[in-house]
Amino acid sequence: RAAAYEALERYRLAYVDYKTVLQVDCSVQAAHDGVNRMTKALLEKDGVNWRQKLPPIPTVPLSAQTRWSVPSAGAPGATAPPAAAPRGGPDQTAAGVERARTLKEEGNELVKKGNHKKAVEKYSESLKLNQECAAYTNRALCYLALKQYEEAAQDCTEALRLDPKNVKALYRRAQALKELKDYKSSIADIKSLLKTEPKNTAALRLLQELSRA
Repeated sequence: RAAAYEALERYRLAYVDYKTVLQVDCSVQAAHDGVNRMTKALLEKDGVNWRQKLPPIPTVPLSAQTRWSVPSAGAPGATAPPAAAPRGGPDQTAAGVERARTLKEEGNELVKKGNHKKAVEKYSESLKLNQECAAYTNRALCYLALKQYEEAAQDCTEALRLDPKNVKALYRRAQALKELKDYKSSIADIKSLLKTEPKNTAALRLLQELSRA
């Protein structure tokens, strides 16, 4: 439906649908791409206050938020992606967690080589297996490098759900929000970070930049 709204140039409705998809399954790359396109289109159309003109985004209950996994052959309804185990739940297999760690490390190596696009793919695969804070903040770093600021902010929000005081998530979300010209929220994130690390020089520098913005 989001794609249909986009084709009809009803960008606000498309944006809301793409964001709703990401609440259900944050690993759907097409929805991340859609959010990015709609953000650019709405910025051009409505200016920096475009968010105020959006219809409300429905909140998807946690029970409906699934993580895609490979359906087992012969399982009833095998064509539909079944709900995976809850985040960090006891049903996660040791092998799955280990595979997620390997994929995350492969992503880290790609970041060192400056290949952020490929690294995003590795972190996305890792997150399908295990919702880990570091994989979210690392993928957010890649999205910042790729100028995909909506996605960067979304990943930091996911990381902060897992670890509400995570310094990297707060800093990177502040960076993303600054680029999206949401200065008020960006300053709020930096102030939260400075409560944990009052002498964080990067955060203090960003706060100075924001106070001039």
